[in-house]
Amino acid sequence: MRLLISLAALLLSVLLLQLSSGGVGPLDALSGLALDFSRQEIGMLGSAHFFGFFIGCWWAPRLMGSVGHSRAFAAFTATGAIGLLAHMMVVDAYAWAVMRVASGLCVAGCYTVIEAWLQAKVTNETRGRTMGVYRVVDMTGSLAAQMVIGVLTPASYISYNILAILCCAALLPLTLTTAQQPETPSAPRLRPRLAWDRSPLAAAGVIVAALSSASFRMVGPVYGQDVGLSAGQIAWFLSAFVLGGALAQYPVGWLADKYDRRWVLIWLSAAAIVSCGITVSATGLGTAGIMLTAGLFGLTTFPIYSVAASHAHDFASADERVELSAALMFFYAIGAIAAPYFASALITTYGPGALFGMISAGHGVLIVFGLTRLRARPTREKRTRYIYAPRTSFIIGRLIGRSRERD
Repeated sequence: MRLLISLAALLLSVLLLQLSSGGVGPLDALSGLALDFSRQEIGMLGSAHFFGFFIGCWWAPRLMGSVGHSRAFAAFTATGAIGLLAHMMVVDAYAWAVMRVASGLCVAGCYTVIEAWLQAKVTNETRGRTMGVYRVVDMTGSLAAQMVIGVLTPASYISYNILAILCCAALLPLTLTTAQQPETPSAPRLRPRLAWDRSPLAAAGVIVAALSSASFRMVGPVYGQDVGLSAGQIAWFLSAFVLGGALAQYPVGWLADKYDRRWVLIWLSAAAIVSCGITVSATGLGTAGIMLTAGLFGLTTFPIYSVAASHAHDFASADERVELSAALMFFYAIGAIAAPYFASALITTYGPGALFGMISAGHGVLIVFGLTRLRARPTREKRTRYIYAPRTSFIIGRLIGRSRERD
């Protein structure tokens, strides 16, 4: 309890930040539809967000080292709030893309500061409990952010103002805390080749995870409207995906610790293809059927990143873990930048079902690649623990730290 109290300010900032940043993606998609943006322009907004996220992941540790934790957090929060408030001042898809770069920069920068602060506070004895609470708060905020969409009016200044208020409110707990700022950790080197050298399948897995998650969360509202869902129902549709992913973590983690992780990835991808087919077929089963299939889709696709990351860490030494985590996030960012734009273009040409056709194709490629990798080398006898790996910042590798090591 003392630990939770000492971290309360950081965790409250995480919750408020998730409510703000998690809501802007679906709100932009619905607002773009209301303002007659093309499907490709709406997809471009999602891609721009992840482009800003990647820049923020790389730049944030360096800025934090120059000006300190609190000032860096304030700068990133202000950047996000400005991007939100400017939306209804300049109603143009390309201007909004620049604003979404700002929102991605805000998310990556704020999470970098929060996780650096958490990493400095935890010990080996408290790391597991701290990460457990952190994941619950982060996932709760993400789930609540999807629900907020049901009460926000698309293309409304008030809606974007509410999200900007939440973003600014995230500034208060962290900057007003009386806790002493920790020393700034050194920025991890970005070596994408490290991930490929340790496990080509893991690198491919995180790209496919981005293909699934980024395209669904950024273009899912377009799909929802095209199949007849209202704004409130789209909020439940997106929430079902997040909830399904949260529920999958324990059983998938148990499987990934018990069996060859390559087979777990292969079977998850096979299940993802099935869930994509069911999701497209369920549009005639009413709203309840669509919601259930969204949960099934999250159940089969959300854990793929963590399984792939755990598989890569099986082949890494302890001193490579931080840089390997950063390298895996680099591959995730590449997939997340490309996926929303291509998904929206396919929906424009072939209809809403093309979103899940693209995702199915990506998982099909991962299955084939996984089967070829089974022959490349045997699985490791001694493996790391399965860890739910949030895609938040390059610092997350330091925070997870020794949690992967087995006694």
